Amino acid sequence: MRIVFMGTPDFAVASLDALVSNGFNVVSVITAPDKPAGRGLKLSESAVKQYATQKGIPVLQPVKLKDPDFIQTLKSLEADIQIVVAFRMLPEIVWNMPPMGTLNVHGSLLPQYRGAAPINWAVINGEKETGVTTFKLKHAIDTGDILLQESMPINEHETATEVHDRMKIIGAKLLVKTLQQIQKGTIVETPQVLTQTTKHAPKIFTADCTIQWDQPVEKIYNLVRGLAEFPGAITQLDGKILKIYKSQKEIIAHQHQIGQVFTDNKTFLKFSCSDGYLLILELQLEGKKRMAITDFLRGYKPA
Repeated sequence: MRIVFMGTPDFAVASLDALVSNGFNVVSVITAPDKPAGRGLKLSESAVKQYATQKGIPVLQPVKLKDPDFIQTLKSLEADIQIVVAFRMLPEIVWNMPPMGTLNVHGSLLPQYRGAAPINWAVINGEKETGVTTFKLKHAIDTGDILLQESMPINEHETATEVHDRMKIIGAKLLVKTLQQIQKGTIVETPQVLTQTTKHAPKIFTADCTIQWDQPVEKIYNLVRGLAEFPGAITQLDGKILKIYKSQKEIIAHQHQIGQVFTDNKTFLKFSCSDGYLLILELQLEGKKRMAITDFLRGYKPA
């Protein structure tokens, strides 16, 4: 099969590497344009582009996916199938181009957690299990027929980043397995069926990151896990924005005001929740660097 691969971040590199390592014919890679990054605003290449360049795979970086020149170039590649992993939404003229269609690797057990942030929302919602799905693209996002799925546990204290790092390997292996079955003609396509319990995974905005201290500590703890390492759960401390990356829960009845801060100025800092306290282990105060709580408290003077 002639394969065109589309992806941008590190999550996608695992799948691309699996294709290359298993001898699949990747004729080109489509990824995001280089972007200015860092203090010097030097152009930064996507993780997928860096990998493809190292392997000598031709790279295309269209600004607009409907650009006539890009469409013509894509057609000239004569791909049998396209693979999409952590890339932007494709117009029909792109995903419907190859004769074998376009296959996507998605970080959930579809139809659960359709959307842009399936790993984050699964952890935020306190799920004990998630997984990876390979499916065929069609008009509406994440709605195509399911090809293969593999489940994986979410450990009680695991962050979204840790789930992400395990999932990208599982997803890469599932992609190879899917393509092997497609080649053999043994793959079975299964339509997705929505139910009343189907959950969604929309893009995460600042409002989703803001901690509501009147909620149970378990829910806030899961929010912190689900937003680590990026973008981080947000609250305020002494009138400044505070991002929390690691925390610990303490479930205990109390009579303190919700959202009140407690610290010994040496070893701990915690916020009161509806049914306990959230102890902060790693944080970043506005204008400061990220640090462990003991390092933070050495220089912290309460307002």
